[in-house]
Amino acid sequence: MSNARYQGALPPGGPPVVYLVGAGPGAADLLTLRAARLLERADVVFHDALVPQEILALASRAEKIEVGKRSGRRSTAQAFINKRLVDAARKHRVVVRLKGGDPMLFGRAHEEISCLRKNRIRFEVVPGVTAALAATAELGVSLTARGLARSVAFLTTRAAAGERPNNWLQVALAADSVAIYMGAGEAEEIARALIAAGKPPATSVALVEHASLPGVRRLAGTLGELAALATGRGDGPVVILLGEVYREAAASQIIEAWPSEQSSSSPTARAIRSGQTRSGNS
Repeated sequence: MSNARYQGALPPGGPPVVYLVGAGPGAADLLTLRAARLLERADVVFHDALVPQEILALASRAEKIEVGKRSGRRSTAQAFINKRLVDAARKHRVVVRLKGGDPMLFGRAHEEISCLRKNRIRFEVVPGVTAALAATAELGVSLTARGLARSVAFLTTRAAAGERPNNWLQVALAADSVAIYMGAGEAEEIARALIAAGKPPATSVALVEHASLPGVRRLAGTLGELAALATGRGDGPVVILLGEVYREAAASQIIEAWPSEQSSSSPTARAIRSGQTRSGNS
């Protein structure tokens, strides 16, 4: 069955709809209006582990069920999530699958959409702000720059067992600006692979944790320093940003440090607290 279209107020009656909604990078005021209104009308919300409580609070009348996936931790099987969505659509009229960032980018939306189509359940995708855009915004750096960066790659280095090989290295080498998702725990391996493939160790990098939230942490340096920069990170989501557009950020002294970091031996990896307050909230 084709996807539904949400036009504001939901009409009385009608078939159930599953909405795959992007929760954005964390700040509640970065939700789209459509996402916020759907949460207010939801009967049940299946949400990722990292969706903040302030966003979940918008779904005041809904049953809330966590189905999140966290690297290295016990996670809900995707097949089980698919089944829960189908079962919920047969009981409720407004079902929301709330995903961090944007549903269509590393959110396994394809698998859920395939299952909904197979079971002839109406659905709609509601986009959200993906983490890479929020992370580079925190640095005040454009992913593209005339004459310097004309191509951008969003990638993950991971590949599950049984999946085809991940060609992330070729993609990272080909793009001018690169955003690596879920890669902080593999920072040493990422840097080693890129350098071995010909990427200069002096290539500028930046790491942003908790983008858009009051506890945002920003650190920058070079590709050769990437493993050291990632040491001591917190347990929040981190985006690794790579490219010459980050050269000024790498040399800046207003990049915020990880909580456990007091100093760095490398001048380009120095990080001090910005001293700025943020109006956003999680």
